[in-house]
Amino acid sequence: MMVPVSDGNFAGTGHPHFRTGTGIDAHAFSLDRDRPMWLAGLHWPDEIGIEAHSDGDVVAHAICDALFAAAGLGDLGTNFGVNRPEYSQASGIQLLGETFQLISEAGFVISNVSVQLIGNRPKLGSRRGEAVSVMSEALGGADVSLTATTTDGLGFTGEGRGIAAIASALVFTYF
Repeated sequence: MMVPVSDGNFAGTGHPHFRTGTGIDAHAFSLDRDRPMWLAGLHWPDEIGIEAHSDGDVVAHAICDALFAAAGLGDLGTNFGVNRPEYSQASGIQLLGETFQLISEAGFVISNVSVQLIGNRPKLGSRRGEAVSVMSEALGGADVSLTATTTDGLGFTGEGRGIAAIASALVFTYF
């Protein structure tokens, strides 16, 4: 694998080929008050979880979709769909790790990932660093940025009925 060196050029032969991808995920909060909330790779013990086949981590799922799109490897459903019982209740961190493995095997390196949580809760600020660290580790040390916003009361996220996330990813390979 070739890597950038200090002068900004790339070591080895070949030229980097950059690709971008976008991913979005959204889910409603569960009616089951005992459903655990997993978000950005972290357990949020004071929050009600969301309805989903896996743990419902919209942040992790949006990142996976962005990476799959950038690498041209389908999407979350193609790779970990509801028709695959082994992914029932799978953690977002597991899916990030497996996504990293799949795109790495396809010859791609993650340049960076940016993801934004959309919703009123949970409040991300106090755990942002922890979440970035956990997700970065699952992605082989990739540069991850995490932000959050509300929709000022508009839509299902603004009304507090669910949460969503949108992510973008930049990957590269050499040719």
